Amino acid sequence: MIKVDLSGTYEFFGEHSPDYAAAATAHRTLEEGNGPGAEFTGWLSLPEKMAGAELKSVLSASEKIRSHSEVLVVVGIGGSYLGARAATELLGPVCKDRREVLFVGNNLSADYLNGIEERLGERDFSVNVISKSGTTLEPALSFRVFKSLLEKKYGPQGAKSRIFATTDPVSGALRTMANEEEYFTLTVPGDVGGRYSVLSAVGLLPMSVAGIDVSKVTEVAIEQMRRLDLRSPENPAWQYAAARRLLYDRGKIIEIMAYYEPDFRYMAEWWKQLFGESEGKNGIGLFPASVEFTADLHSMGQFIQDGPRNLLETVVSFEKSNTSYKVPFDLLNADGFNYLAGRDFDRVNKTVAEAVKSAHISGGVPNIGISAGERNETGFAELICFFEVACGVSGYMSGVNPFDQPGVEAYKKNMFKLLSETAEHNA
Repeated sequence: MIKVDLSGTYEFFGEHSPDYAAAATAHRTLEEGNGPGAEFTGWLSLPEKMAGAELKSVLSASEKIRSHSEVLVVVGIGGSYLGARAATELLGPVCKDRREVLFVGNNLSADYLNGIEERLGERDFSVNVISKSGTTLEPALSFRVFKSLLEKKYGPQGAKSRIFATTDPVSGALRTMANEEEYFTLTVPGDVGGRYSVLSAVGLLPMSVAGIDVSKVTEVAIEQMRRLDLRSPENPAWQYAAARRLLYDRGKIIEIMAYYEPDFRYMAEWWKQLFGESEGKNGIGLFPASVEFTADLHSMGQFIQDGPRNLLETVVSFEKSNTSYKVPFDLLNADGFNYLAGRDFDRVNKTVAEAVKSAHISGGVPNIGISAGERNETGFAELICFFEVACGVSGYMSGVNPFDQPGVEAYKKNMFKLLSETAEHNA
């Protein structure tokens, strides 16, 4: 179970306390489905829905890919790739029987595309294109590229057998194409927004190909969702949501997620999309940022310690690491660190984290601690469910619809207008 430590926030609350009554109301609104955006709260029961035929389809697709491919190229952007990348980067290194998973469609860089093509080399590969509509610019153009590469390598028919489409169950350009070309198709649930979709086929197929036990992920997620339905201040999702709302009201408008495992980077990227896209509306919302410790202590550490006092820090950690590495003894001891010889790096890492927490709190930065058990399928599933529920509760507490993203459409209108004008000018 996820544990939330608020001891590093108490002195910043002043005379106030986290509003658990508001958290209770928000949670009730979320679970009863009577708030704005309720039509996109299908993620609450998503693990249970996935446990049947959908999961079997995911495992079947994964088996096909793994049988004939060394690499899976995932085409997607935003919620269509961040959750899967978070999982494969966090858990992939500890998987025994993995395939490489590469991600495209999340940018428009020619250099990046050429780099991915070079990494593929002569290896056999498949493509998983993920999009509800099939008309989002970045993944659509990238899919053209890798569909073409498949056709050159395997021929038109051979390419079709290596394309796996995760898309809307009924409509959209990608669904139409998939039906016509007879691609193996999986479903993006209609009642689940992209940033909440990691526990659907969107995230589970790339995870399974990478060697992650997605049956275990689903099993743990079912149990975690039940636990997070606890209507009490003992609910860690309430604790996190209520504490960050109170700190926001106290002038802490930037939330920095810190982590001490480099492979956690894309978990932080997923978290930034989840909270940024859910809460940044109507002129309000905490700005989500992230730092990787200890590396960023030597760059951003100064700003966090002594910069503007509008920050709060959320530190995510695992109770224990999966491996061990001892500090070696050095006969010369030129660096003076022989007193650490024989100590495990994980213990050193945790000691540094304790020192940083104390320093930042004394410098005026409140600290919320979030800990998971192990860096495995269980820890991953618990963190995903925890942040999703906390985000829904927090969004309703702040008075916004946590499940839409109206601001995203603004740039798209300008983008397509300019692209169309440029095309006409060059014609």
